[in-house]
Amino acid sequence: MSLPPEKASELKQIIHNHLIKMNIHGKIRDVLAETVREDLDPGRSSLSEEDILRALQRRGIVDDVMKDLHFSKLIKEPCGCIDRNALLGHLTNVDPARRYLYLQVLGGKAFLEHLQEPEPLPGQVCSTFTLYLHFRNQRFRSKPVPCACEPDLQEGFLLEIHREGLGDGSKMADATTMLSICDPVHLVLIKRDTSSETTLVSSYFLDWRTVLSSPSGKTSIAVELHGVGSECKVTAGVLNMSLELYPPPSEILSPDIITTQRSLERQKTAEKERLFLVYAKQWWREFLEIRQENQSKLVKIFAQDENGVNRPVCSYVRVLRAGRLLESPRQAARFVSLLGLEKAPVVGGGGGGKQEQWCSLLAFLCRNKGDCEDHATLLCSLLLGFGLDAYVCVGTKPKGLAHTWVMTRGTDSTITFWESLTAHRYLHQAVDPDAPPLAPQPRPSYPYRTVGCVFNHKAFLANCQPSDALELCAFDFHNQSQWKVMSEEAVGSVCSPGSTTSLPPLPPLCGPSLEPSAASNQLELEMRYLVMEHRKDLGLATVWDDHLSYVLSSALAAYELERCTGTSCGNEEFQDAVRRAVPDGHTFKGFPIHFLHRNARRAFATSLRSPFCDEIVCCRGDRVRLAVRVRVFAYPESACAVWVMFACKYRSVL
Repeated sequence: MSLPPEKASELKQIIHNHLIKMNIHGKIRDVLAETVREDLDPGRSSLSEEDILRALQRRGIVDDVMKDLHFSKLIKEPCGCIDRNALLGHLTNVDPARRYLYLQVLGGKAFLEHLQEPEPLPGQVCSTFTLYLHFRNQRFRSKPVPCACEPDLQEGFLLEIHREGLGDGSKMADATTMLSICDPVHLVLIKRDTSSETTLVSSYFLDWRTVLSSPSGKTSIAVELHGVGSECKVTAGVLNMSLELYPPPSEILSPDIITTQRSLERQKTAEKERLFLVYAKQWWREFLEIRQENQSKLVKIFAQDENGVNRPVCSYVRVLRAGRLLESPRQAARFVSLLGLEKAPVVGGGGGGKQEQWCSLLAFLCRNKGDCEDHATLLCSLLLGFGLDAYVCVGTKPKGLAHTWVMTRGTDSTITFWESLTAHRYLHQAVDPDAPPLAPQPRPSYPYRTVGCVFNHKAFLANCQPSDALELCAFDFHNQSQWKVMSEEAVGSVCSPGSTTSLPPLPPLCGPSLEPSAASNQLELEMRYLVMEHRKDLGLATVWDDHLSYVLSSALAAYELERCTGTSCGNEEFQDAVRRAVPDGHTFKGFPIHFLHRNARRAFATSLRSPFCDEIVCCRGDRVRLAVRVRVFAYPESACAVWVMFACKYRSVL
């Protein structure tokens, strides 16, 4: 049976909902318990997958699953017969040689911010909660549910405890092995309002190992979620959860052993952090003693995450490979620039000050927006994944505004700056302060003024040159008179991937969630409708030129390609096609515009603010023909670039 990806995901969702509705997990547990009690021979230590399937079939569970499961709405063409056993094996998605953690969310309570929120009416658009999970290179998300004091978050997530590259994946993890796995389950709760704006509600690291002391391999917990940023000490709400191990471990650990293991990990972490802090203080004193000007330089060793925890800035950068989702460093820069910019909110305004909040990568990706530090650390991680020598730069823009961007060093000592908010690249050419007054000097094109320090996942370097002005800076990191380097061992002790003090491993990127052609068609139809309604209000008729609309496609493709590669191409062909589509004596006008969202009304209102666009949409004259073309370019993590071009042609009568 072959299905397109979007149909396959829809099929999985239908099956998942059906299984939850009939409480399949409870039935399977009962059958397993009964089978182990009745059928397991004394000489055998485990049941095979065939034994389990046979027991399920014998008790009619498989027939019950298939009886009420209908695919007619999803699959229109004949697909042949479906192997019932294969389908059940696919549904359970369980390898009998692996250990799994089944995490169930059983609802929320005490989300007091939504205490007065009315019950949404059927079909009414309302704000929603979505829960995201990351555990050992696995990512999941819940269905959105209406925001409420007691949100109806009911979901189940099957987490594989051993993954390839994270231990011996060919052997089932026993209780002792699982006790040593200190990777938490990272929970991120996102609120999405009626205008699709997202808010980070909570970011929580769940230690799941309490289930190892449960006699049945199952336990229930209440997770108290806290707010983020300035509200990190305030409770946002509570999630009721159950944790269950599949298959249940034969050995049950005592709660004292788990408590002792956690205590030892905390002590080890605290000792590493204490030693690094002692080293960082000594390093900082030495840096200040080099020259007096160093006191005013922007050197940032620690930064607060969304939970208010101070972490070394190097721990926010890791080597991140995007698989086949991104093809080149420049495409990675384009992707990062499509994620929205939003500074951390400050309650009461903070006197104009900036609330510091360097988000963990999962929180940044789930929210789809963040500050310049979030963009810079993500871009640096991606460029490192592509094999470049990349660093995050901390400095200022004109008017002394703090800013971060990314720098790469070529093997030929070429220095390139990457602006993570726009994907623009700038070549650095240092000014020689000792050159004669009339000697020609390079004029910097980048929007940065000073640089105080640079860092990546292994290195931290502070600028100890006489001036921190970027145009005067040299980037020879081996020259100790120009850059003071932190010990790589000290940085690695608290920032290496295996360090318990650092953030958890970076989550893998998710592929595009929308189909570009369908999204482009839908948005274009909505734009045409809005143009017609606007012209109708002005008493003007609207006649569309479909061929001219199609011709505009090549221009929009060229614009996006230029944003990705920095190279312009295809303009000659577009101009030639327009000349052929516009008769002699007629005038052509076109207006392209770029968006990061797919809200047609917002996009149209923004476009009309330009007098050029307003002139096209409200065009009057003889034989006026209008055209509009929309192209949606899909990127990972639901990011998209939307290009819209309005055009008209008319016969000049003056």
